[in-house]
Amino acid sequence: QALKTALEAKNYPAATTALAAAQSAARSGYSRYLASALQLRLALETKNYGLQTTAIDAMIGSGAAPASSLPQLYKSQGALAMSAGEYEDAEAAFTRWSQVAPNDPEAFLALAEAKNVRKKVPEAVTLIAHAIKIQETANRPVPESWYLRGLKHAFDAKMVPQSLALSQGLVAAYPSPQNWRDALLVRRDLGQLDPAATIDLLRLLRGSQALAGERDYYALAEALIGAGFGAEAKAVLDEGIAAKMVDASEGRTKDLLASAKKAATASSALAGLETKATAATTGTAAMTAADAYFGHGDYAKAAALYRTAIQKGSVDANVANTRLGMALALAGQKAEAETALRTVTGPRADLASLWLLWLAQRG
Repeated sequence: QALKTALEAKNYPAATTALAAAQSAARSGYSRYLASALQLRLALETKNYGLQTTAIDAMIGSGAAPASSLPQLYKSQGALAMSAGEYEDAEAAFTRWSQVAPNDPEAFLALAEAKNVRKKVPEAVTLIAHAIKIQETANRPVPESWYLRGLKHAFDAKMVPQSLALSQGLVAAYPSPQNWRDALLVRRDLGQLDPAATIDLLRLLRGSQALAGERDYYALAEALIGAGFGAEAKAVLDEGIAAKMVDASEGRTKDLLASAKKAATASSALAGLETKATAATTGTAAMTAADAYFGHGDYAKAAALYRTAIQKGSVDANVANTRLGMALALAGQKAEAETALRTVTGPRADLASLWLLWLAQRG
């Protein structure tokens, strides 16, 4: 009572003296808890961080803290340990917080940060993903920063499945051009994509209006030229020039435009490719013709030829169905595009799922 009276009067020297007497007199767990709670009040009002830590530890150690107060106590205990650089203690406190508040995503995010500081990155990524799941289960929006934090940790640790899941979650919830760019370049930089799949991913970068500068336009144009899509490469460079992201007077731009012209299939040759595809017994010629029409922006004709290629066989069905879905999507045939993209399996499945996400966001 003397301690409480001194605190109410803001007589902190008297409170400090009374605190020692109260602690000495406290015998039961509950009385120790009450004395420590008043000690915490004294520590907060005097901004004594060391005393705050001691008080919180004592409140928890008394064994008499109400269950409803434990989450906040462990949270504060961990936060003070983090600020003091005592990361092992912080991890222990946040672990207990997550145990007594299993539906509080903030507990798992705090624990993830402590794990990350201690170089336990895979555990941190798992905890962030769990926090996101809690939020989703409760039908609450997941803050963009959670996805970005988890994606950074997962990418830095080369955790491929987790990076893909977090990047897709990011663009599904926050489909800005910047987030699309981050998600797609993360996918590219994680590897495991062959040159053809890389081109199809960079095409999505273009489709999502996420080409952000000269480097992006050059990377896509060079990849397209290397694969023989000269007309498409020229269209990309022309877009970059129109957007003032590519300098038409630069030597590299001029060289790429010249190379694109050489690599382009002449418009007059397209009909011949289609005729050859129709007469062929396998789908290889139809696939070549479909790619040529796709590169020229004739997506409806490309889609018809991709279907022919799939029907006749002797082509990679996953590549053909990916590009069929892309062509249909760009031709405005949403339902048909979704059907084609959903058939894709194997290494291209995540690429197809990214195209499906983009397609869903087009309305």
